[in-house]
Amino acid sequence: MAYHPGGIGLTVVDLDHADAVAWARRTLPDTRTVPTTRGEHWIYRGAMQSANAVRPGVDIKSTMVYARWLGPGTGTMTALPDTVRDLIVKEPSPVQPASRAVTVPVPVGGGECPHRVPAYLERGIAMAEQRITQATSGVHAAVYRVFLAVLSAHGRCGCLTDTHMTRLFAAAQAKGESPRHCTDAWTNALTRLGL
Repeated sequence: MAYHPGGIGLTVVDLDHADAVAWARRTLPDTRTVPTTRGEHWIYRGAMQSANAVRPGVDIKSTMVYARWLGPGTGTMTALPDTVRDLIVKEPSPVQPASRAVTVPVPVGGGECPHRVPAYLERGIAMAEQRITQATSGVHAAVYRVFLAVLSAHGRCGCLTDTHMTRLFAAAQAKGESPRHCTDAWTNALTRLGL
């Protein structure tokens, strides 16, 4: 039987062999563990993006994937630590996306971009800041979703400036996100939208 860890607010660190288990014991905080055929599942409270092969013999199973149910396990389940979240973060490129405005050509058809109305853009940025500020859990995912929404609405028309990005990053950092996580979330949103 399988279950969807992210759907119930969990993350499974799937350790495929003894070396991976030894690494986890040295590196990750204790939590509930479930023995598997070749290694262990370490289960944390909190959802995140899933990723395979984040290091040798280590997969992250949370959102959009299933994990095999092997029993309740032992130990006390703890909150998802940043050390696990950091496993899927790619090193930022030498050029920081936050230091440049997002500019792309005006949409086909010509004419004035409707987003260039200052009140429209300002209202959108204020709403985005509010969404980040009001996030009570899953802040990392909330920040990514907000960045994705802002870039979906304003990323192709060239309206966004460094000032707008600075405001969004400041709101995220006030909720505990590191500058690196902000940059990575922004870069991932740009990539997903093909910008």
